Amino acid sequence: MGQTPRESPSETAPAVRRWLLFVHQLPSSHSNLRVRAWRRLQQLGAMPVKQAVHVLPDTPASREDFEWLKAELTAGGGDAIVFAATTVDQWSDDALVEQLRGARAAEYAALERDLQQALKRLATRPSRPTPAIEALRSRLGAIESIDTFGSSGRDRVAALLAKLEERSTIMKHTATTLEPTRPAAKAYRGRLWVTRPRPGVDRMSSAWLIRRFIDPQARFGFAADRGAVPAGAIPFDMFGVDFSHQGDGCTFETLCRTFGIDDPATARLAGIVHDLDLKEERYAAPEAPTVAAMIEGLRLSHDDDESLLTHGMTLFESLYRSFERAARPEPAPRISTTTRARAARRQASRKKR
Repeated sequence: MGQTPRESPSETAPAVRRWLLFVHQLPSSHSNLRVRAWRRLQQLGAMPVKQAVHVLPDTPASREDFEWLKAELTAGGGDAIVFAATTVDQWSDDALVEQLRGARAAEYAALERDLQQALKRLATRPSRPTPAIEALRSRLGAIESIDTFGSSGRDRVAALLAKLEERSTIMKHTATTLEPTRPAAKAYRGRLWVTRPRPGVDRMSSAWLIRRFIDPQARFGFAADRGAVPAGAIPFDMFGVDFSHQGDGCTFETLCRTFGIDDPATARLAGIVHDLDLKEERYAAPEAPTVAAMIEGLRLSHDDDESLLTHGMTLFESLYRSFERAARPEPAPRISTTTRARAARRQASRKKR
C-alpha cells in the first residue's frame, strides 16, 4: 500500500500570529503627558485591551512606533514597556482582528460622512474647496497606514474622494472662466484697519494677510464695535461689516475669497484658522493644536493689544514661510562640470573594454 502523503505544516495549522503589547504608567499630576499618550495611541490605531494596555499586530512599523512612544513617555516622567505575545489574555486572534477592523471601519465611516458633507458644500458653495480635499486625503492616508487587516469602508471612501476631487476641478475651471469682479487692491492701500480688542486666531491671521497681500502699509487699531470705528477706517472681524464671517467661513477666508488670495501655503493656513476659530475639525490640520497653544501663550504674555497683534502676525508669517517652502518642489541636484567629465571618461573606458 502506498503511504498517505503527509500534509505540510501550512495545511495542518495556521501560522501563529504575534501581537505587540504596550503597557504604560504615567504620573497622575502630568495631564498633558496623558493627553499626548492617548492621542498618539489613537493615531497608531492601537486597541485598548485593559487599562493602560494597548495592542497592535507585531510588525516592524508597530514596534518602531511603540518604541518611539515609550521614549517620549519616559522622557516626560512616565514608564512604559513593550513586549510580544502570541495570545492576549482572554482574547482570541480572531476577536482581536475583528476589534481592530471594527475600529478602522468606524474611522472610514466618519470620513465618509465628512466627504458627503464636503460634496454638499461644494454643490452649494464652491469657493475654496482645496484645503478640505487635502485634509480629507491626508485622513484617508492615515487610516490606510494603520488598517492592517483590510477593514470595510475603504473603497467607498476612496470613490467619494475621487468624486470630490473631480467636481472640485470642474468648479475651479468654471470659476476661472467666470471670474467675478474683485475690488482693486490699491483702493485699500495705506489705510487704517480696525478690529476688536484682544485679538485671537482669526484677527491675528487676518491682520497678517492684510499686510502681506492687500495693504503692505496697513496700520491697525482697535474698537469695541463697528459704531466706534473712526471715519475712513476699514473694520474687519466685527459683527455686521463686510470683512467678517460670511456663510460658514471665518474672516480670514472672506478676505482670501474677496481678494483672490489662493496659493497653497495660504490655503493650509485657512484650514487651521477655520477650525480653531469656528471650533470645528473640518480640515483636521495636524498643526492646529500647536498653533492654538502658541496663540494662547501670546495672549497670556501680552497685555497690550498692539503688541499682541504684532507678535501674532509674526507667528503667521513664520507658518506661511514654512508652508510655502514645503509646497515648492525640491530643486534638481546640480552636477558640476568636473563630475560630468569624470562620468564621460568612465563610460568611454567601459566601451573600450
